[in-house]
Amino acid sequence: MSDHEFVISRVYDAPRDLVFSCFTSAEHMSRWWGPKGITIVNATLDLRLGGIFHYGMQRPDGSIMWGRFVFREIVTPEKIVFINSFSDEHANLTRAPFFDGKWPLEMLSTFLFEEVDSGKTRFTVKWTPENASAEEIATFTANLASASGGWAGTLEKLGDYLKEAGKA
Repeated sequence: MSDHEFVISRVYDAPRDLVFSCFTSAEHMSRWWGPKGITIVNATLDLRLGGIFHYGMQRPDGSIMWGRFVFREIVTPEKIVFINSFSDEHANLTRAPFFDGKWPLEMLSTFLFEEVDSGKTRFTVKWTPENASAEEIATFTANLASASGGWAGTLEKLGDYLKEAGKA
């Protein structure tokens, strides 16, 4: 792991195919994606190289931040690699609405899905600034604790969703 890479991992009591599928349809992603307190709205997902997952993150106050993934690599059910960024409602690239525009414009995200034990899955996120300036990298590095909290909440939401999805 480099100084500019964030890594977080969780083991879920769910089969790898199920965990992977939670990332490959707008229906699944709309039910759990995002930090706690966020509701996903207007999600579309085109799962192919160069395809986009575009979504709105509605805050409790009703305001919406937009985001997108642009897929670079998909290895079913092992790995998804994409560029993650904020966007507008039309999926055009925009700056993050925080850190005075100093957050990296693009983040290289790698999601890994590994079978462990019997029927369990280790899910790992690797997240690093892509094409970032020294100032953007410094902002990213200085805010790793905040990123950790946001990802922890997102992964907790995934765990809760997997418990429900596994009963279907």
